[in-house]
Amino acid sequence: MPEPSVLAALVSALRGGSIEVVDLTSPLSSSTPVIQLPPEFGQTAVFELEEISRYDDRGPAWYWNNFRSGEHTGTHFDAPNHWVTGKHLADVASVPARRLIAPAAALDFTGEVAKNPDFLVEVDHIKAWEADNGPLPEGGWLLLRTGWDARSHSQEAFLNADENGPHTPGLSAECARWVAEEAPVIGLGVETVGTDAGRAFSFDPAFPCHSFLMGSDKYGLTQLRNLAALPPTGSVVIAGPLPIVTGSGAPARVLALVERP
Repeated sequence: MPEPSVLAALVSALRGGSIEVVDLTSPLSSSTPVIQLPPEFGQTAVFELEEISRYDDRGPAWYWNNFRSGEHTGTHFDAPNHWVTGKHLADVASVPARRLIAPAAALDFTGEVAKNPDFLVEVDHIKAWEADNGPLPEGGWLLLRTGWDARSHSQEAFLNADENGPHTPGLSAECARWVAEEAPVIGLGVETVGTDAGRAFSFDPAFPCHSFLMGSDKYGLTQLRNLAALPPTGSVVIAGPLPIVTGSGAPARVLALVERP
């Protein structure tokens, strides 16, 4: 008798509901929040649709659009060449497909962030989580649940900026270096507009998640949602960025497979 097919078992589990597909992607529209840099720097584009035809004289049987978007608008994938530290490394089209499907650890800091939107995850926080849940997954994702996806309806609430700049959670500079250089993961996933904390422009180095992760040939996933539906361990993330040749990143559909009892 042939060995049972692993793929057939997966399909059966998906059909039967013992494996749930959780969509971690924020819908992409003109109201999707975008990062705002100081005015002296270039700015990313808000997502826009341009109608080509809609069952009319321009095309009687079909509806379609052109779209305009920044690579880093909405839920998106950061490739290593996004940052100067990784400028000689892979563009988003060159990321190996096998690395787009990987296990994930979901760490929950919603309580801390509710008290302090500038909350920073330290190495000790991750090591304390590992003591309770086991090591971070080899070749997997470190996902930070902060509750920030609840703010995605509003550009103002999502960026949470005042005269001193944005106030959003993230990793400390030392923790970013540790995740990039010592942790076994391939990247970091967050619910905020970028992988760095809002105050990271003042860190040393500035924007350490970008600097350390990209320079270490690791990746970022941003503006994730529904992380509350993931267990601390055991889920598998499928990240599907557009393979833009020479691109520094791309909008992505990000899904998680979660085994249910």
